[in-house]
Amino acid sequence: MIFRDKLDEKLDLLKPEFEKIFQFGLKSQSHHSDLLLLHVNGFYNDYLDSVNQKSPQKFNPHVIGWNDERHSEAHYNFIHQYRTTSIVKFTFNEHLTNVKWDSTKSKEIDQIIKTEEISIQLEMLIYLKFWEADFLLKKLYELTRIILGEPYDWYFKIGKGDGIYNYFEKRHEIIRIHVRDRIKEIFPVLYQCINNTYRSQIRNAIAHSQYWFHGREIRFNNYLKNDQNSSLKGVSFNDWIDVFHNMLILHNQLIWLDKRINEYYGAIAQNNDDIIPIRIIPKVGDSYEMNLYYRASFKDWGWDRA
Repeated sequence: MIFRDKLDEKLDLLKPEFEKIFQFGLKSQSHHSDLLLLHVNGFYNDYLDSVNQKSPQKFNPHVIGWNDERHSEAHYNFIHQYRTTSIVKFTFNEHLTNVKWDSTKSKEIDQIIKTEEISIQLEMLIYLKFWEADFLLKKLYELTRIILGEPYDWYFKIGKGDGIYNYFEKRHEIIRIHVRDRIKEIFPVLYQCINNTYRSQIRNAIAHSQYWFHGREIRFNNYLKNDQNSSLKGVSFNDWIDVFHNMLILHNQLIWLDKRINEYYGAIAQNNDDIIPIRIIPKVGDSYEMNLYYRASFKDWGWDRA
């Protein structure tokens, strides 16, 4: 279940934060179009690198657009369907009144809770998709680097290293160490949102079906008494609602930021013969610029063919 008043409550906190992030990123980025690279998904294509070793025609392996990570964003359609069709007509407080125990309405209340359980099952899947998606983690990682004035990382990849990419094996370390903890001082609202929303124990419990429902509570089977990373015995439905609405607004604001970046650079391109130079930093050798071409009618980007 999605509550409009809960969404508005979270939006009031995160919307101003993301507006600050966009303006801050424009000033702090180490190259004037690093934010554009975030939008177009710059990455290193090792397949083209292997082709170059065999073919007389050489291709630049630094490319933009769709790769394995970006294809994981296809889960967007599933999330979008739920977030646009599951907004209830009553407020969160009205819902709490409806589930408050009353012996004369026990059957009605039980049915409401069963409906709530089904909604939470779907929301758990969305939660898992959100925090497991490679492309989402890449976005957060690259955005953090940009707002801290660090170069765009063309070689980011999740997995075990092979000498080409800058590999990160553990997703929770990307979220906590390379994103959340690095933005704590400059963007405390986003820091707190991630801190309140992401719990690896919850993610693991969902992934391995290590949970069950008791009344209006989710109980976790992966609780470990002496492990601070598995310290939750469970969460109430009310706490879950708070976590999930935080995640939804974070998802929505990342979409807003992506569109805002595209609009900003699109406007600049149209005053510059539809061209924006981006910076490529190879593993070996000096950095250099290449031009991206903007198609105003489609509001998209490709390599300049001139």
